[in-house]
Amino acid sequence: MTEFTGDPVATASQHEQELAALELTRHPTVQAAYRDVAEKWLSRARASQAMRERFDDAFTEVMFSAAIWSSNQDKLRPKVSCITRLSHPVAGHQIPGSRWGIDNPDSVYRVIPISGDERYEIHGRVGPHRMTENYFTLWNPDMGTVAVLNGRTMNVDADGSFTITVDSAPANGRPNHVQSTPEAHEFYIRDVLLHWDRDDPNHLAVQRLGDEPNVAARTLDEQADATAAMMAHFADFTGKLSHGIYKMPANHFDLAWSADKVGAMRNQVYVMGRFDLNPGEAFVVDVNDGGAEYFTVPLSNIWGTTLDICDRTGSLNKAQSVPNEDGTYTYVISPTDPGVANWIDSDGLREGILTLRMAEFGEHGPREDLGAHGRVVPLDELEKAVPTLRRVSAQQRATELAERRAAYLRRLPERI
Repeated sequence: MTEFTGDPVATASQHEQELAALELTRHPTVQAAYRDVAEKWLSRARASQAMRERFDDAFTEVMFSAAIWSSNQDKLRPKVSCITRLSHPVAGHQIPGSRWGIDNPDSVYRVIPISGDERYEIHGRVGPHRMTENYFTLWNPDMGTVAVLNGRTMNVDADGSFTITVDSAPANGRPNHVQSTPEAHEFYIRDVLLHWDRDDPNHLAVQRLGDEPNVAARTLDEQADATAAMMAHFADFTGKLSHGIYKMPANHFDLAWSADKVGAMRNQVYVMGRFDLNPGEAFVVDVNDGGAEYFTVPLSNIWGTTLDICDRTGSLNKAQSVPNEDGTYTYVISPTDPGVANWIDSDGLREGILTLRMAEFGEHGPREDLGAHGRVVPLDELEKAVPTLRRVSAQQRATELAERRAAYLRRLPERI
């Protein structure tokens, strides 16, 4: 039985990987990739001046995520890597953030490399408050779903511990079994924290079963080549994703879809769009969650990183939001505080991307009334446009933000 102590994410292994990735970013091959990828991405993006000003910080995060992720691709020596974190200190070094791909601020994303020819056990322990949404998704190399284990309903022992078996054989009575295939590539694990102040990510560890590896690990130069390739892939992936969203009409936000390809989560519903405001305007979004136990409304820039999610309300989920009397929700997106509840802070931007996610609908799926609709409203007419939203004073807002920061830092103890 694996004994888990300390923080479930800020583990010794995670810090070791982060420091190694930081050193890897200084390799000449990776440095050259930084310059090449940045130049190509900027030349293709057609970014506004406001978005261009966000590029450098976002680019650092996207590239560091590539360094972390590409460093854990050895299917014979698998590790658990958290690949989407905010910047934090480790052993006297400042580790860059690693958000990318329009991340979900409620999620702790972790990856484990898997070969369909090998056998593995994933050991873990759930927190005292079981998460509303938690999935172990086995992907192929193209982020297509091979298999999914629902962490919310998997079998756990009385102390919260669990074991997931992974191999190509059927379960044959084994609980928490994931049957792999020749195309199996890696686990992509989403621990979704609906209640930031009480939900805990799972403790996780992985063990490959069988003989010692008979293939040498990558050399530093080989790893640098792999990192450079993943950097280019991340930029290309995010560029295409943002381009697709920016082809949509601005301020049009009512399309719902579900998928299990290119990283999208099976059984989730996505509502995507973008806003583009003039000075003095806000974007109001009306949401009917269709019976979802979980949903979130985050903002992102075109480089694929969410906005300030720790010290500003760059996202709000269902538990952080105030419902209307009929159970629907209304949000106000604007670069300045409108003085009402459910304000999503665009951090000074008058344009951006919304990727509302809804999940956990129960056995009958979402209701037909599920949807989200956006409308542009002049700020000086906001009170008339959203009369049911309660007013929020400057002191109340400050208290909300202080509580938000404290709740978020529970999963980033290095910054406390």
